[in-house]
Amino acid sequence: MTPERPFLLLCWVGTCCFLSYNLVRMPVLALFAQSLGAGPERIGLVVAVSTLTGVLLKLPAGALSDIYGRRILMRVGVLAFGLPPFAYPFIHDLDMLTGLRFAHGLATAIFAPAALATVADLYRAQRGAALGWYTASTQAGALFGPVLGGWLVYAAGFSTTFVTAGVFGCLGFLIFYGVQLAPPAPRQGAQGMAPVLAEMWKGFQTVWSNKPVLITSVTDGAKMIANGALMAFLPIYGVAVGLNPGEVGLLFGVQGVTSFLSKPVMGRTSDSVGRRPLILIGLFICAGTFILIPHSASLPILLVLAAGFGFGEAVVSSSTTALVADLSHLKTMGAGIGMQGTINDIGHAAGPLLAGILIAGFGYPSAFAVIAGLQLAAAGLFWVVVKQSNASG
Repeated sequence: MTPERPFLLLCWVGTCCFLSYNLVRMPVLALFAQSLGAGPERIGLVVAVSTLTGVLLKLPAGALSDIYGRRILMRVGVLAFGLPPFAYPFIHDLDMLTGLRFAHGLATAIFAPAALATVADLYRAQRGAALGWYTASTQAGALFGPVLGGWLVYAAGFSTTFVTAGVFGCLGFLIFYGVQLAPPAPRQGAQGMAPVLAEMWKGFQTVWSNKPVLITSVTDGAKMIANGALMAFLPIYGVAVGLNPGEVGLLFGVQGVTSFLSKPVMGRTSDSVGRRPLILIGLFICAGTFILIPHSASLPILLVLAAGFGFGEAVVSSSTTALVADLSHLKTMGAGIGMQGTINDIGHAAGPLLAGILIAGFGYPSAFAVIAGLQLAAAGLFWVVVKQSNASG
């Protein structure tokens, strides 16, 4: 069986599911939480809590995909994309919203590591390019989701926006059933929960002892701190300086378009020139654009900065996952990518929480400067530790 058909269908699944997920997240979620009475700190918590699900589950989900096969994990994940959006119109207080966001986080926590490992399995020689195209397809959904979400909230209100997100999630669920993958190899040895847990633990130990994989994941997580901060507080900042929700959604859309267009090219580039230089360049671009955002109230300038951050994000993301796959043992690739996803989500969850505390205490410019500094510190750590690895590139 050639990989082209399952790969293309998996890209369409990613587009629909991440469109659904990001239609809820940006800029709708922060505005919805604010409409329920949330202040900056609580908005940060509401935005971050779905990512905490990934912190808890991405590494176990990746390890389970190594044991039982990728398809069963992805099946659960696409279901988690499709159903939760229909519950949002019935939410009337912040505690309920926080609980629903935690449950909705099951979607990316379970689906993402298995899907990325599937792509890495299908294309071993052109891994960077394939991962670039797949992540670009998810980015296509991620970029259209905020634009559509911002417009729907402005034109039709929250309920219509959430139902639309559910429709796109269910479409991804339907497409997934056309994806045909090779069945997993039969498991050897004793059956039952204890052997499975022992096998997972062995995979965890192998991954955690791989220092280059760990530091590469931490580097990606630093970038996601800034991403999470933007997701939570760019809507609030934008409205405060005179933009409407549709214009704020356009900022996220431009960020996503730039990332979408850049990821396949940068993934292919990382196959030929190496992963590590691109990761460093991308982090510097992210930090430089991020620190300038709270110094502008002009929509054109903010659009340029959002596009710059999207490009830097694409440069980093197209190389980090491929580098983790390069550095991981074949039998623990799912666990390695799962660990990267876990650390990535720790950063993504920490971004809104850290930004909420810093903005409440010191204002936007100081908060964004601190977070930009964390990205530069991660770049230095990555350069010192990973430059001696034997990974390709």
